[in-house]
Amino acid sequence: MVRRFYHYYISPEKDLAKKLKSVLGFVPDNMRLFKLAFFHKSMNSADTGVKTYNNERLEYLGDSVLSTIVAEYLYKKYPGRNEGFLTKMRSKIVKRKTLNKVAESMGIDMILTKYSQGKMSYSMLGNAFEAMVGAIYIEYGYEKTRDYVIEKILMKYLDMYELETSDDNYKSQLLEWGQKEGRLISYKLLSKYKHDKRDRFKIGVYLDGEEVSIADDYNKKSAEQIASSNALKSLNIIRNT
Repeated sequence: MVRRFYHYYISPEKDLAKKLKSVLGFVPDNMRLFKLAFFHKSMNSADTGVKTYNNERLEYLGDSVLSTIVAEYLYKKYPGRNEGFLTKMRSKIVKRKTLNKVAESMGIDMILTKYSQGKMSYSMLGNAFEAMVGAIYIEYGYEKTRDYVIEKILMKYLDMYELETSDDNYKSQLLEWGQKEGRLISYKLLSKYKHDKRDRFKIGVYLDGEEVSIADDYNKKSAEQIASSNALKSLNIIRNT
């Protein structure tokens, strides 16, 4: 309690503490850990003094913890549904697009803006969200992290019915169409390049060996989804695009 009071009212990091309180609903004890959670690798600058000061390790941990929490939540919420349904629902929740939206709703962009030096991209939101979950796990353990994620995030920011009935896995839709029609759908990494110090991937979608669409993004899977959506539209396939 004393440490949190210091962080919020006295510490040089009090502005960050107030932003964290607004986003998380509480002021953490370990401010350095949570500050790290919002540092993308592209944000490193001379003031950190360490090139490896970024949230990648926390993101890795948070990704695993979040996946476990969501799996447990869905298992208990849908006792009569099979493994296939549970797997699809988990994928819809933990995918980058959903996490980006949740992070934006929480106000994580307010913290990222402080450190991004004008180079913040939308995909950084989901990365920071996972890193934040990793930080909560380190500070409070699994049970408190699980309760926090379920009560303060899943039940607050996600519409489960909408997730149940929606299908924006465009790659899966395209592959299913190809299988049904006896057509070969394939993907190719056309290039990997740097943009704002970050890797960016250009993906091509091919129908029976001929290029149908191209898209690029900071995440390879995201680029595949965008390219698949473009392919569905160009092929006039009527699906949830």
